[in-house]
Order: sequence, then structure tokens, then C-alpha cells
Amino acid sequence: MAAALGTRWEVLARLTMSCALLWLACGELPRGGDSAPRRKGSETRALQAMGTWSPTGAMATARQSHTVTRLPSGKVLVAGGSFLASAEVYDPATGTWSPTGAMATSRYNHTATLLPSGKVLVTGGSRRSNPGLGDFLDSAEVYDPATGTWSPAGALAMARFRHTATLLPSGKVLVTGGDGPGVEALASAEVYDPATGTWSPTAALASARRAHTATLFPDGKVLVAGGHGPSGPLASAEVYGPALGAWSPTGALAKARSVHTATLLPSGKVLVTGGTGPLDSPAVYAPLASAEVYDPATGTWSLTGSMTTSRSGHTATLLPSGKVLVTGGHDPDYWPLASAEVYDPATGTWS
Repeated sequence: MAAALGTRWEVLARLTMSCALLWLACGELPRGGDSAPRRKGSETRALQAMGTWSPTGAMATARQSHTVTRLPSGKVLVAGGSFLASAEVYDPATGTWSPTGAMATSRYNHTATLLPSGKVLVTGGSRRSNPGLGDFLDSAEVYDPATGTWSPAGALAMARFRHTATLLPSGKVLVTGGDGPGVEALASAEVYDPATGTWSPTAALASARRAHTATLFPDGKVLVAGGHGPSGPLASAEVYGPALGAWSPTGALAKARSVHTATLLPSGKVLVTGGTGPLDSPAVYAPLASAEVYDPATGTWSLTGSMTTSRSGHTATLLPSGKVLVTGGHDPDYWPLASAEVYDPATGTWS
């Protein structure tokens, strides 16, 4: 049934796009209730208003649960993924990919952080797609785009997977939570110093969590929200103060969620979208459509407009306009999504 529905939606999407392209060709793309014809010279503007996608060069290797990092040059580094140690670089000027040096270790669900030096720090992850004891990684490596090579960056105190890594204003990197050996959520946190290439412990989270989010505020503090704890998705949130190396509690999310996104808005507030959370009962989890906004001035969350589609494992990107583009993920039937939508913080609505 789900497959049939998916096919119908694909056909409908193709028909919709075909009609739109036909209207463009005729210079008659309707706008709201206005059916007056447009000039053909407005076709480009019409396409931009539609928020269209265009294909670009394919990666050399299919991969999932990898990392994507924009380099200072404007090129994009993609590293790892299930079973993979390989990496490649995308050049937006040509729309092409080129291979670069491979990591020392295959890893997925790791993190990648752009350092002030322009190098990229990769931490943890797993070497297998179905990780068990001994498969989680405590290793870290640094990529140098000038040479296209990787070098070791010391070992974390704790092997971890599905954790977060946040660049602090000091240039150090805060790593929090994740899955640890035994496939249990971790509360521990540690800090990497690129000047010395060493790791040091910092205060532990109040709640063990994995698949959570970490958001850096302009004042250098870090908001950690949601995630999956020992008993299921979490609504709790806490804030890290790098000056004291300590955590303090803050308001809880309206909805417990994990595998969600968190985006710092120009207003200084944080938009959290979707993820997996309790559905009809605390024991039933499914992708969510709800979204909420955190106000650091009050330490509270407020619900905002819900997405048009329930999704988990998606991405969220702040656009230059201040709006947020959400793409992909999976639906309640765990089918991959091709849909995308945009959030307008001025109106709290999705389109």
C-alpha cells in the first residue's frame, strides 16, 4: 500500500511539474488568483519563485550517514559513510566531484567540524553499519585541504557514535553525548584543543543522550536539546557555559524528540523541527511534524507552525533571507522523502 501511494505521489509530482513547465513555456504561469499571462522574460524569476532543484554531478561513491563540510575555498568535503573511509570534494564552480585522501578508518555517524585553521576535525562514529561492542570509535583525524591528506588527532576519552561536536569561540571543539560501548547513551563530554592536538574532559551532561542537537549561541554558550535517552526520546535541554565548563538546566521542549534539527535564527532564537518522538503513547515513536522555537532570553520553548510533512533524519539550512529550508528525511512509514519546505520566522509558517 505504501509503495503504491509512493508511486501515485511520484506521478502526481511529475504531472504538476510538467504543467508548471508548460505554463512557463507559454508565459502563462498563474499567480494566486491572477490568471493573466506573464512575459516570457519572467521565466527565470518564476522558476526561482517556485524554488526548483537542478541536478549536479554525482559523487563517485554512494554513501549514507556521512558528513558534509563547507571548506573556506567554497568547495565541499564529504567524508565516510557506512563501511567507507573514502572522501571526495565537490566544486560548485564546475558541479563536479574529485577524490581526495581517504581517512585512516572507515566511519559513519561521526562528526566533522571546520577548525579556524581551515582544517576539518572528524571524530568517533562506527566502523560497521550494525554496530556492537568494539565497533564504536574513539579515534579522531584532521583533514588538510591544502594537501588532501588526513592525520591522527588523538583519541577521545570515550568511544562515541551519534554524538555532537561544536566549535567554540576559543577554537576548541566541544563533543557531547552519543552512543558508547554497550550501545548506551552517554552523558560524558570532552573538549579538543587543536593547538595541542589533545582531548580533556569537561563537565558531564545532566542527562545521557544520543541523536540530540547542539547549537552555538553568539555569546559562546551551547544549547543541547532533546535526543534519545535510556528510556526513550527526551524533552529536556541544557546549556553549556565554556567559561566555567559547566552545564545548567533550561526549559524543556514541548515535545520529546530525537534525530531532529536545530537552527540558530537571525533573531538569536533556535528553531527545532521534526524528529522522532512519542506518538499516541509514550511507548510508540514516530516522525513528527511539529516545530518549536527556543528563546535564550527567557529559557523557554514555544510551539510554532507545524511542517506540512512529518519527518525525521532530515536536514535544515538557514537561507540568506533568514528563512529555513528543510529537506528529505523519512516519513511515518519510514519511506525516504523527496519533499522540501521553507519556514518563515516572520510569520511562523511553512510553505
